Amino acid sequence: MKRFLNPDYQVDLEYSTPPEWINAVLSDFDQFLIDHADCERKASSMAMSFVAKAPDKTEITSELIDIALEELNHFKQVYKILESRGIALPAQMEKDRYMHELMKLLRSDSRNRLLDRFLIASIVETRGAERFRLVSENIEDLKLKSYYSMLYKSEEKHGNVFIEMALNYYPENEVMIRLEELVSEEAKICASLPHRPALH
Repeated sequence: MKRFLNPDYQVDLEYSTPPEWINAVLSDFDQFLIDHADCERKASSMAMSFVAKAPDKTEITSELIDIALEELNHFKQVYKILESRGIALPAQMEKDRYMHELMKLLRSDSRNRLLDRFLIASIVETRGAERFRLVSENIEDLKLKSYYSMLYKSEEKHGNVFIEMALNYYPENEVMIRLEELVSEEAKICASLPHRPALH
């Protein structure tokens, strides 16, 4: 697999999550855990959807499966935390407006749509890492502090991985220009959404 020229590269988010978000999370942490579990489940499904929708991209299939398994393990970890707190997963989750708005940015033709999916995945993982870091820095429970510290470092790597995957199939200049466009749009989406006890 072709590797990104700078292995330390991270998506440069334009929008920094404000204190109001972590205040909302800490005010109803049980609800945040429910949403977090749902996000991990979706992240695992997203990685496998790349395998299903692009079966010819065999250079990245094994790594996508590894990511899917890692995200599924994260789901298992959060589910155990929920169990320990006597919290059941709801039958239906609230609509994720953040992801809904990001999906509107996908271009319609198959070539560009795949690139956009790679780059949106990188942005979502980087945003998740930023917010898990905020949780780790602000929560008082030491076990949860340790867990979210581990988690944000894990999620941080995925932002790089999806960019590296894109660079197997698209010119670097094209990838970077489109990434900058999507980061800008993601910032607008974040700024427009209310703060709630959820990852997005």
